[in-house]
Amino acid sequence: MSEAVNGTRALVLGGVTGMLGQSLVTVLEKAGWDVVAQSRHDVDVTKHSALDEYIADHKPDVVYNAIAYTAVDLAEDETAAAYELNKQLPAALGRSSKKQGFKLIHYSTDFAFDGRKQKPYVETDETHPLCVYGKSKIDGEKALLATEAPGALILRTAWLFGPGRKNFVQTILNLARERDQLNVVHDQIGSPTYTPDLARYSVELVNAGGEGIYHLVNSGQASWCELAAEAVHLAGLSCAIRAIPSSEYPQKATRPPYSVLSTEAFVNKTGTTPRPWVQALREYVFKDLGEIA
Repeated sequence: MSEAVNGTRALVLGGVTGMLGQSLVTVLEKAGWDVVAQSRHDVDVTKHSALDEYIADHKPDVVYNAIAYTAVDLAEDETAAAYELNKQLPAALGRSSKKQGFKLIHYSTDFAFDGRKQKPYVETDETHPLCVYGKSKIDGEKALLATEAPGALILRTAWLFGPGRKNFVQTILNLARERDQLNVVHDQIGSPTYTPDLARYSVELVNAGGEGIYHLVNSGQASWCELAAEAVHLAGLSCAIRAIPSSEYPQKATRPPYSVLSTEAFVNKTGTTPRPWVQALREYVFKDLGEIA
């Protein structure tokens, strides 16, 4: 039986400039935690002995790893760099967790799957990543679990948007102000996720004693085309969104055509149902980006 964490100090790796990291810092501080937000100037996370010392100096009860190599297409050429952050780093953190006694929360991806399924993926579904990014993240999950870090929590999430850093929604809105039409793929379906919601639900799951692997995203599903169209509609822009197949927008890395994640396990553990992505998108567009309804 896993236990809830009753500590007071949290360390957020990537908490200064990362989109998810910034949201985690905000949520944790509002919840009364003493939060240390790590930046790349504080410690080089690829130097594992230095990272171990940095963590020991701060004596956290919980460490959130919001650092990852996320350049999906570039990872096809920069395999070593992707694996350094997506596999070696979580493994090193797992070893530190086991030695120092803090609880580790690590974030993974919907790219764990090949997209052949036609209903939301659950945590026990077999993984079969199609690209270097996905493979590096799944190998990172396995490497972390192999350390047997006590209480380690792996959260698979997807399609992040939110304040503090450039993302798909913001890019679409910027382009929509300049163009009359945008072509966006319609045959990739996933789970759009608002980082402030992801951060809040992450803390809820930690407080509920969650460990192992959980899927954590906003409710509902969308194609990239549907997400773009809804954002443009909310912002009141006149740009037309044209649906195109992936074949008309070739990318180096192969992406799963369907990667919707089920949050049933999270709901059962916490009693909280994630809100629909459309509601979260409204908050992002009107509150965070300051669009006028």
